[in-house]
Amino acid sequence: MVRTLKSTISSLPGIGVTIQKRLLKLGLRTIQDVLAYYPKRYDDFRTIVSIASLQPGVRSHIKGTINVIENHRSPRRKMMITEALISDETGSVKAVWFNQPFLTKQLNQGDEVFLAGKAEMNEYGFHLTAPTFEKAKAEQTHTARIVPLYSLTENITAKQLRYLIKIVLPVANTIKDWLPDEIVASYHMDPLATAVQHVHFPPDGNALNQARDRLKFNELFLILLRAALNREQLKKEPAPTIPTNEHRIKAFVASLPFTLTDPQKKTAWEVLTDMRKNRPMNRLLEGDVGSGKTIVATLAMINAADSGWQSTLMAPTEILAEQHFNTISRLVKTSGLTIGLLTGSTAKTSHTEHVTKSALRSMLATGKIDIVIGTHALIQDAVQFHKLGLVITDEQHRFGVAQRKKLAKASALKTSVPVETPLTPHLLSMTATPIPRTLALTLYGDLDLSIIDTLPPGRKPIITKIIIPQKRKETYDFIRQEMNSGRQIFVVCPLIDPSDTLGVKSVKQEAERLSQEVFPDASIGILHGKLGPKRKEQVMRQMADGKINILCATAVVEVGIDVPNASVMVIEGAERFGLAQLHQFRGRVGRAEHQSYTFLFTETESQKSIDRLHALVDSTNGFELAEKDLEFRGPGDMYGTKQTGLPPLKIATLADSLIIKQAREAVGSLVQKDPTLDRWPLLKKKAEHFERSLHLE
Repeated sequence: MVRTLKSTISSLPGIGVTIQKRLLKLGLRTIQDVLAYYPKRYDDFRTIVSIASLQPGVRSHIKGTINVIENHRSPRRKMMITEALISDETGSVKAVWFNQPFLTKQLNQGDEVFLAGKAEMNEYGFHLTAPTFEKAKAEQTHTARIVPLYSLTENITAKQLRYLIKIVLPVANTIKDWLPDEIVASYHMDPLATAVQHVHFPPDGNALNQARDRLKFNELFLILLRAALNREQLKKEPAPTIPTNEHRIKAFVASLPFTLTDPQKKTAWEVLTDMRKNRPMNRLLEGDVGSGKTIVATLAMINAADSGWQSTLMAPTEILAEQHFNTISRLVKTSGLTIGLLTGSTAKTSHTEHVTKSALRSMLATGKIDIVIGTHALIQDAVQFHKLGLVITDEQHRFGVAQRKKLAKASALKTSVPVETPLTPHLLSMTATPIPRTLALTLYGDLDLSIIDTLPPGRKPIITKIIIPQKRKETYDFIRQEMNSGRQIFVVCPLIDPSDTLGVKSVKQEAERLSQEVFPDASIGILHGKLGPKRKEQVMRQMADGKINILCATAVVEVGIDVPNASVMVIEGAERFGLAQLHQFRGRVGRAEHQSYTFLFTETESQKSIDRLHALVDSTNGFELAEKDLEFRGPGDMYGTKQTGLPPLKIATLADSLIIKQAREAVGSLVQKDPTLDRWPLLKKKAEHFERSLHLE
């Protein structure tokens, strides 16, 4: 039988229904899936040591002959123990396995074997504990080489997976290399088939590095190519040309009860300049919590309305949408504009407390609403705009790429005013997650970047302290004083449910402990990702309305809740979070005139972790902390693909700066030569498949 990349694993020898089901949990259905299941790390078993040189506590690799192998029960008869005596020309050593009596059928006296494991001295004497083993043969799979290690699932062993991959490895020769020859040659890369074979079973360390670099390049190249093609596409699409009414803008700014900062003025000007062009703006506005992104967005929306264009602002949660509605309605109160709010549960305007959803949609379609703020409800088919010119998304990395495109494109196509060529609205994306500029160019390669890197003057700095176990009671006494003064408290925990294995606090466990032992008189709420959307909104609203004294939450509280009355942020197991995320938590307090505090509760003894927490204590600048987080943790841990909207990276990381640079150069070169990719049909087909796979999120 001829095997192809599309052949299912059920066609392979030894793969029955039970194993198929287990492999399916790993996403392995076809041979192509198996070949694309890259090792997570490797054991280097190339160096073989003599038995005489084995050292206790050291993982070593030996070759020897089995003198004897037998099973016996442990003294308490709870466990079957397999022992073998292995010899080479320098001496002998025992190998001990637990509850694997079948080994006496796989290994026999006189067999020449390789074994890899840790040598130990205990009640079994000096021995190798549960070593990996393999009979000596012409070519080794599990020993005497660089051995791949994969992520596993229940009842699938590393040996089974290596055996499976070894069987299908020849099929890798049928993989078509979609990367143009000129790129492969220019960067001296392996052919794709070679890279796939060597990433699983590399003949040496150099071959492994070459293979990994090629596969990393592939992943990053596709992401950057997609961004570049999006840019090219936007250049062709007509957009509304919205002039800047400087007189109106200056009058509005003069009416504000505060003075704009220089970064606010600069970024607002960048946005307004983009809106004057006849191609769609595609800009990312980065700014710390409280830096004033909303006023920049408001200026852009007022300017659009001045030329008769509608704007929409989309937020990830109902409560955040309502907060934006209230803030912007106050800001534009004297401008004569009508603001609408549309969420899953609410519809209202700045002039009427409540309207029906159908009435609000009618007002939108007839142009009676200038600015509409909402959630995913804005991208429903029933929503039509009279003349949509500007789309703004808050925390845009929380939305999939397809959703953003749907909001921008579909809304334009649904415009109720008939036009010969539908205009694509300008797009402004906002995020309060500070991302270093170089990293942002990779994460959001198709977006122009604006950064507000300073906070408005007059905000009280949040006092941040590291709290060791001995200081807990004293800190709780202080928190009680804050509550007695009418303030509210956030408590963030790493987990939802208790976990003995991790030994860290959970939301449910901590809420119960606080209510029973520490603050029995307080109203304590719980917020985590497993709650349904309605329940989440209900809890956040209760907190915002002051009905909850203490909110115990997971990282879900990071975005989307504004409680000016909250003055204390407690973070349990603070060492388990990155600096950027800790800074986001800290941004949940300090939103009013009250002095606010962040307490980093930790029991770690790791000096590196303590040093990292001190960086948070010493700095209030989110961008500075993001840079430090890059040093401490690496970007892979900081910005998960789910958060950024990036596709999952199987082998590359955002720390592969040299490969990112090369991939960006290669993409630029190809797109400059032929943005249609018609010159490279295999690449074009791959890029289209990549785009479709993202839209199936």
